[in-house]
Amino acid sequence: MDRRTFLAGTGAVLLAAPLAAEAQQPKMPTIGFLGANSAAAQTQWTAAFVQRLRELGWIEGRTVSIEYRWAGGRSDRYTEIAAEFARLKVNVIATAGNEAAIAAKQVTSVIPIVFAVAGDPVGTGLVASLARPGGNVTGLSLQFTDLAGKRLELFREVALGLRRLAIMAHISSPNAVLEMHEVQTTARTLGLEVSTLEIRRAEDIAPAVEALKGRADALYVCGDPLLNTNRIRLNTLAAAARLPTMHGFREHVEAGGLMSYGPNFSDLFRRAADYVDKILRGTKPTDLPVEQPTKFELVINLKTAKALGLTIPPSLLGRADEVIQ
Repeated sequence: MDRRTFLAGTGAVLLAAPLAAEAQQPKMPTIGFLGANSAAAQTQWTAAFVQRLRELGWIEGRTVSIEYRWAGGRSDRYTEIAAEFARLKVNVIATAGNEAAIAAKQVTSVIPIVFAVAGDPVGTGLVASLARPGGNVTGLSLQFTDLAGKRLELFREVALGLRRLAIMAHISSPNAVLEMHEVQTTARTLGLEVSTLEIRRAEDIAPAVEALKGRADALYVCGDPLLNTNRIRLNTLAAAARLPTMHGFREHVEAGGLMSYGPNFSDLFRRAADYVDKILRGTKPTDLPVEQPTKFELVINLKTAKALGLTIPPSLLGRADEVIQ
């Protein structure tokens, strides 16, 4: 072999070496993040999820890829997004809410699905049981309906003389319907007059609140991505109608609602990241029991209370986890 042939061959080997090394790089795992709300509506929750992933060694863009899609509270988008994730062959789908998780489950029985929050996942058929979820779905259960009585109890401490209660629910959401029925039952045992506002789309919110003027003393808002996405608009309308509001999400109170009692959603999204971590490391969803919230918080908006002419009892303020001035 002459010198020129040797050098040419050596150069080809050196040129091929980095290409071969690049080809041998393992493909970065991908998380399909199906946001049931808008990106702005769940900024804190998403940040908590990503931060926990970082703590576990999954750094976005370096050790893991995250594909974000936002449904904006529109249930018709869930299936469309889940189908896209199936085509992309993501390693795991992370989402929140019964509808979004059920839509993903209907699209794929192979890709693991982790729900950060879901109300009564057994009752809505999302999982077989909390201890043994079965299939490709697992996550964290809200058991939201169990808190309806506690919310009404707290609400009555502020809305003194409450006789007529209106309940707003996104009627297409299985969890919201379950919560609405639980609130109705509890309210009637307390001797309250109950009226329901069945919302199907964002455009229904304004006329529904307008119809309440003079017909209700307070408004209970059932938890749902559609109403959460439109929470600023909803609370502005309720304030104009001089209606105190009760919610299950603290984010509603930060947006002008009167009070909320429920799980800490940022904590639930952090815990969902633990599920994703385990799945990316080889654990099957069926081997990960559905867990329940461990942190509950009472949040009161004192500014809203003053605007409505309500006095918050000192005993209730003392029990609040946060008071927004």
